[in-house]
Amino acid sequence: MKPEDFTVEAAVNGNLSLADLRMDPATLAHQAVVAEEGGNPQLAENFLRAAELALIDDEDVMQLYEALRPHRSTAAELEALHTSLETRGASRCAELVRQAAAVYARRGLLR
Repeated sequence: MKPEDFTVEAAVNGNLSLADLRMDPATLAHQAVVAEEGGNPQLAENFLRAAELALIDDEDVMQLYEALRPHRSTAAELEALHTSLETRGASRCAELVRQAAAVYARRGLLR
């Protein structure tokens, strides 16, 4: 699609799909470079995690978010999620899940 095809009318008429609106991982990685150069390493890391998530199915991303809500997952479930993300090449997201699991265990937030 050409940029001029992205209109409110096209969205209302159903001419745009979620795939048309999906962020490109390369664009997100470039934004990470800009953020890092601008002195914002935390934002850069967020963009790099987003780049990993952009390659994962929407339903799986929603399941990830649900799993990370307090009292929604066991330690074993979060470990399985960590392993799954590592296997898919989403190492930054996997590390975030590993860190969350440790914090949840310490604070009593596991199911």
